[in-house]
Amino acid sequence: MLFSEQNYRRGEFCGSIEVICGSMFSGKTEELLRRLRRAQIAKLNVEIFKPKTDTRYDENAVVSHDLNSIQSTPVETSSSILLLNADTQVVGIDEAQFFDEDLPDVCNKLAQKGIRVIVAGLDMDFLGKPFGPIPALMAIAELVTKVNAVCVRCGSPAMYSFRKVASESKILLGEKDSYEPRCRRCYHMADNVILN
Repeated sequence: MLFSEQNYRRGEFCGSIEVICGSMFSGKTEELLRRLRRAQIAKLNVEIFKPKTDTRYDENAVVSHDLNSIQSTPVETSSSILLLNADTQVVGIDEAQFFDEDLPDVCNKLAQKGIRVIVAGLDMDFLGKPFGPIPALMAIAELVTKVNAVCVRCGSPAMYSFRKVASESKILLGEKDSYEPRCRRCYHMADNVILN
């Protein structure tokens, strides 16, 4: 049974996991914020978490590239999410790729308690490899929404986050100065080498 606020209020819902994934600049956080705001409009108790390391826009808010935001709790580890308020009905988690490998287990525990868990994150790193706990979350989720950006080279749907700066680090926080969305063809034409 898919989630509805009416089913939740009647106690007919046992919790779920939803994953929103895709490349950088694909609208993952916008979609997360949209779903969380709808839950707030429905007067559900919502808590939002993000990794403490993500301080790009704000230390205590989830902020989209369009600068829409919602207050959040920064946490060091995924297990800290389990310390939420007892009356929480919906949990939002942004930048999930930066969390530890225990995040799928944490999300399962929350869903088993009857909580709707909505997770957003990159599904691939800059090398086009599965990123962090996202693949495992996709496997256990009731609903997976993969969103695409627009390739800045040709305008096709983009699913890759091409890194424009020289760094071998798997994690490099950045924005349009460091990354651009690319389709499969344009990503591989560059052979993942920085183009001038």
